[in-house]
Parts: sequence; structure tokens; C-alpha cells
Amino acid sequence: MKRSRRYAGAATLIEPEATYAFDEALAKMKSGATASFDETAEIAVRLGIKPSQVVVRGTCNLPHGTGKTVRIIAFAKGANVAEAEEAGADFVGGDDLAKKIQDGWFEFDKVVATPDMMSVVGKLGKLLGPRGLMPSPKTGTVTKDIGQVIGELKSGMIEFRSDRFGVIHTVFGKMSFEPQMLKDNLEAVLRSIVERRPEDGVKGRFLHKVSLSSTMGPGITLNSTAVNEFAESVS
Repeated sequence: MKRSRRYAGAATLIEPEATYAFDEALAKMKSGATASFDETAEIAVRLGIKPSQVVVRGTCNLPHGTGKTVRIIAFAKGANVAEAEEAGADFVGGDDLAKKIQDGWFEFDKVVATPDMMSVVGKLGKLLGPRGLMPSPKTGTVTKDIGQVIGELKSGMIEFRSDRFGVIHTVFGKMSFEPQMLKDNLEAVLRSIVERRPEDGVKGRFLHKVSLSSTMGPGITLNSTAVNEFAESVS
């Protein structure tokens, strides 16, 4: 793949095969973020799991948020409608909202629903599922406390799920964040993942490899010793 001159310049900050402690990795990531927009801080965690047997998924409340405005739609009825609206949901509805989605509308980032609305939401599985938008009790997006969940999503709650290769890809802030803010968010993500370590299906180290990058920047691998020490402090 042919890389841009800007990317090539950022890549010179990273030594081949080198790994870095948390602070140094974050500093290099910020230095390499030279795009004209506020790049997103991204993390990829390769887990020591058997992906055909185990899926690791959950949520994490980032201490300093994602730096992004999250558009949320809520499937609710009765008193839950007002609760969702007061919590900041951008759109609230039922069959009418489902019809808009079936007609091709996807101008939202998260979907939440109360349990009594899953008969409506369930029909949207083939549309929402492949986009990673299907609400689920496992991630807390199917809930009776819809106002609380919407508030958490608005303030920076993220969802994560291991893919078919046993890798979790998610975000943890913006390049405009101060280094300590990024570190707080990074540690929160890793802590949430470690707390969801399955009892079975793990081979070797659970956090096998952790890499950071900005949207347009090169990948930076965290030092495995530092990662393992952090994981041990959580477990």
C-alpha cells in the first residue's frame, strides 16, 4: 500500500519492532497526529482467546469522554419516552422509528431500548446487527433504566466486542486531549476488558498485544511487560 508523505513522516517517530511504555506511546501518538482535523485515538487489543469459542464484550465509561457528540435513538413507550428525551436522546419512538430505519435512515451512532420494545427492535436485526448497532442486554443498551444509559452514552460510554480474530477495536478520545486525559481513558478501556476475562477459552496471556494509533497515524505497540503489570493490578 502506498502511504502519503504525511504518514511516512509520522512513521519515522516509531522504531521498527519497538514497543513503548504507556506515556511514551501516547506522546508518540500525539506527535504523529498531523492531519488537518482532530484525529481520534484508537486502540486494538489482540486477546489470548480462542475466538471461535469465546467472545469478549462489554462497555466502558471513559473518564473524559470520547470527544465526539453521540447521536442516540431510543425505542421506548409510555413514561419511558419522557425519560429518554430528558436524558438527551436525539430521537425517541417505536414503530415509526423502526419504519425510518427500514427505509434506509441511519443518522445515529447508538441505539438503546427498553425490554418491552424488543419485539419492534428485533425486526431490525439484519439492518442494525452488521453495523454494530443492535441493542443488547450484555452491553446494557437494552435496559429498564433507559435514562441512565442514555446519559452514560452521551458522557462517553463506549461498547467493545472481540471480532472473529479475537481482536477488540475501539476508541478512547481525541488527539486534542491532554496526555493525562488520554492515559486515564486508555487505562479505563484496558481495565474494562480485563474485568471481562472469561473463565475458559484463554490461552497464554489474556492481553496478548495492545496497539495504539491516531486516525491517520501509524500503529504503536505497547510494551508487553507494562501491559501485563497493569492487567495484574486489575485482576
